[in-house]
Amino acid sequence: MNVRVGDSGGGGRAVVLGAGMAGVLTAGVLAGRMDEVVLVDRDRMPETAGPRRGLPQARHAHLVMSGGASVIDTLLPGTVDAWVAAGARKLGVTDDMVLLGARGWFPRRPDTKFLISCTRDLLDAVVRERVLALPQVALREGAEAVELLGDRRRVAGAAVRDIDSGAVENLDADLVVDASGRGSQASRHLARLGLPAVREEVVDAGQVYATRFFRAPPGAEDFPLVSIQADPRAGTPGCGATLLPVEGGRWLVTIAGTRGGEPTRDAADFEPFARSLRDPLLADLISRAEPLTDVHLTRSTVNRRRRFDRLPAAPDGFIALGDATATFNPVYGQGLSVAAHSVAGLDRALGERPAHQEGFARHVQRSVARATSGPWDLATGEDLNYPGTTGRRLPPAARLLRGYTQRMMRTATGNTVVLRALTDLMTLSAPLTCLARPQVLLGVVRGPGRDAQTGPSITPEELAVCGLSSTRR
Repeated sequence: MNVRVGDSGGGGRAVVLGAGMAGVLTAGVLAGRMDEVVLVDRDRMPETAGPRRGLPQARHAHLVMSGGASVIDTLLPGTVDAWVAAGARKLGVTDDMVLLGARGWFPRRPDTKFLISCTRDLLDAVVRERVLALPQVALREGAEAVELLGDRRRVAGAAVRDIDSGAVENLDADLVVDASGRGSQASRHLARLGLPAVREEVVDAGQVYATRFFRAPPGAEDFPLVSIQADPRAGTPGCGATLLPVEGGRWLVTIAGTRGGEPTRDAADFEPFARSLRDPLLADLISRAEPLTDVHLTRSTVNRRRRFDRLPAAPDGFIALGDATATFNPVYGQGLSVAAHSVAGLDRALGERPAHQEGFARHVQRSVARATSGPWDLATGEDLNYPGTTGRRLPPAARLLRGYTQRMMRTATGNTVVLRALTDLMTLSAPLTCLARPQVLLGVVRGPGRDAQTGPSITPEELAVCGLSSTRR
């Protein structure tokens, strides 16, 4: 495996807390610049693509958008091909998608954008195998950080406890990266060093996810992704569903609903919930498919941003990224890609200066905040439309952005230029400034016109594979 190696970093040891996607990518980047990287996680890692206790949300739909996948492929060359070789699908956006967006059906048009469709277990296993093969990386399984070492000016390592024996070992480090996910204890650890509380921003729509696997019908090897999204203007709970073709000849189907419209874990309710959505297409597709699992349900979907970048006296030697910094409502499919962009910011910084240099950590933390900002505004801006959502109301500029993107989504149903800009944005292939391109602005003002897609773009052949008639309506 080829791994990019930078010109800086300064050697020494790094400790990375959390062996999820963000943590493993971070370890891979640091391995090119540090003498030793210790990866710490509470779980025992599966040898293949399997579930682990500390990541229950892995059972639900996860997407790596092309903007994130391309970054990962730059950091760890060959990863996208390795995912595909292991059984993942590389789906074109939007030519391999049947998508009912908030403002209408999207046409299926070829583009350079794509997404990786497979289980989260496979995504993690491929990256983990490649990074753990690096000689600089050592994995401490069944262990957790109980304390940060150092003082309020510089973090100098982490105290790590073996969960089985209770033994605690102090790991000195030039850099500690917290990528331990939603349950990060970084704020508490920093407070024990004398730092002020880390400010949090929370927007909670009460989203609940329920997922079930089905056997894909024979001949469905090239089946598209199918997604029915909620309309945030409707004044009703945001309910939707997504069908992902994944490895092993299976469909991963996730249904979701915000506060007041939550799905249940009762298998008898699964198809009726899907049929109650804005269009019954997805319910029709699974009506004749064989269920392979029970229904798995998750409620941990809050949008939460921890502002480590705004600590008035941030210590050197410590960085937080991934879900430790920002978690998103998974319905937007951006969490993994945002994490990849955050790790890329660390990679760029390591190419410019050594990790132990004064101000390095603050520089990277601000880069992480920039990578998070646009997706955060888009996700929370949508969630705040739904009844019962808790969280601070949007500032005027964010409200303008929300109104603009909603009209943009409507225009994209019939305008190719606007559709391309929208896919650039949603796949994290371009920054928010792509919305201000003159052709995009003009298109959004004009709207979709007569070219708007009026119904689902699923083909008669795709319906026939599922035993459905093209006149199902």
